Amino acid sequence: MAHRNLAARHRVGAELWGDRAALRFKVGGQTRDLSWAEYRRQADLAAAALIDLGIEVGDRVGLLAENRSEWLVADIALLSAGAAGVTMHAPLAPGQVEYQLAHGEARGLIVSGQEQADKVLPRLPALPGLEFLISFDPVDVAGKLPHLTWDALLGRGRQLGAEGLGRVLLREDALGRDSLATLIYTSGTTGPPKGVMLSHGNLLSNAEEVRAIVEVGPDDFSLSWLPFSHIYARTLDHYLAHLAGGLTFLARSRDTVVADLAEARPTMMHAVPRFYEKVWSLVEALPPEERGRRLRGLFGPRLRVLFSGGAPLPRHVCAGFHDAGLPLLEGYGLTESSPTISVNRVERFKIGTVGLAIPGVEVKIADDGEILTRGPHVMLGYWKDPEATRRAIVDGWLHTGDLGRLDEEGFLTITGRKKDLIITSGGNNIAPSELERLLLADPLIDQVVLYGDGKPFVSALIVPNLEGLRAEARALGCALEFDGELIATPALLDFMAARVERRMHAVSKPERVKAFLLLGRPFSVEAEELTPTQKVRRAEILNKFRDRLDALYVEKPPATSWEMREEV
Repeated sequence: MAHRNLAARHRVGAELWGDRAALRFKVGGQTRDLSWAEYRRQADLAAAALIDLGIEVGDRVGLLAENRSEWLVADIALLSAGAAGVTMHAPLAPGQVEYQLAHGEARGLIVSGQEQADKVLPRLPALPGLEFLISFDPVDVAGKLPHLTWDALLGRGRQLGAEGLGRVLLREDALGRDSLATLIYTSGTTGPPKGVMLSHGNLLSNAEEVRAIVEVGPDDFSLSWLPFSHIYARTLDHYLAHLAGGLTFLARSRDTVVADLAEARPTMMHAVPRFYEKVWSLVEALPPEERGRRLRGLFGPRLRVLFSGGAPLPRHVCAGFHDAGLPLLEGYGLTESSPTISVNRVERFKIGTVGLAIPGVEVKIADDGEILTRGPHVMLGYWKDPEATRRAIVDGWLHTGDLGRLDEEGFLTITGRKKDLIITSGGNNIAPSELERLLLADPLIDQVVLYGDGKPFVSALIVPNLEGLRAEARALGCALEFDGELIATPALLDFMAARVERRMHAVSKPERVKAFLLLGRPFSVEAEELTPTQKVRRAEILNKFRDRLDALYVEKPPATSWEMREEV
């Protein structure tokens, strides 16, 4: 059945599943459930109040909060009122929040509490279109802006009674699959963020097709911890549940996921590769049988499938989970594609690929190797940027910016980013992500960024597994020595050099990493080296360490580096 919009689909789900639990979450250490019926009732009250506040169809309202049940109710309320949420990641800096609210022309803002409100209140002169603030928890706005707590908003909706609900139903009825549902600003891995416009139809079609592949039903139970502000979790945890009727357990935070698994015991879960890498590092050294037993014990007896997306999944991690009897399926998508383009299936998968295109989605490879996709999942365009939209969507085909290849069975492999191509001074075109994936297969390498555009050879900034490296240092009888943030212990540089050289035997000489630096700390969101979804911000990292990397190409490189002993 094709539903006309997300809000109407949620209402159908509430009628179907009524008193069954839709959400499970912790409040003050106590586990609470929110039924489908109560979920819908609260969304209707909030939607009625938003309409009463003057929100019109197509208006934008900011949503700046950590994952919590109110976030999901607020999202459905905004959709039911005909508004589009400008969903922002909770750790954003004040300037980033201001930019998205101003550029998105938001009329209101919903925040979790004082910390988020304080990012906006001093910047109100730059946000003349912001008319009200709603907070899940009490906040002090110092009279700077009309303010309602979440409870007060629901109370306002109750006072509107049947008339308020009638307005909500009329709004829902006016929304079609082409209506704007959300405005999500890209992470800005390449330049300023752009506002991606996704429609009700974009998101519904994507959730519908993924549901058909995975066969999700009312008895499924997912643990959700990725930020709802980004489309990965919103489509595949939030909207998918509206179609299937399963229960979603909200993790307390990204730091408590492993502990929450013990209570949730999900049947399925979506996560990013970094999570699976960390889990794998806990068991990798164990004998295979013990490794499998530990993994199955961690995820629980009900688990039937795991999904990975958002970044490349190391082959050895994927293979290890499969060998342990835990199907770990890698998929691929973008914010601009709602997000899913392709995914492996339980019954049909190839490790190292991102699977087959989902039903209704077309994928082809352009002459220059770029992945193109067409279908109902492709965004409406970029907000207030018709030129960028024209560049991104040509004859209905979304140009992803990613490079890839399709095999004879239709399995898609990602080989790099079009804009990330390294062209050495010798004219060799090198896709860094392929080489980075090779290096990341080493358990002592946690993160890596390659460098070498216009240079005679490729070099790397490597973040080692610091715990593992310290163990090796003890075995070698040395200590970690630092020059600023870089590791400068000669014995450890030589030790890591041997590991890098072994990995490079799989590629041609022009592609090989021939020098590297070891960074003594991980890349982080706080240092603006990772996006909120843990994607590497390559340009920012290279700009930050450019001087140290450039020093690798002088006749006598610094002591903090290692260089391959061969002609380049």
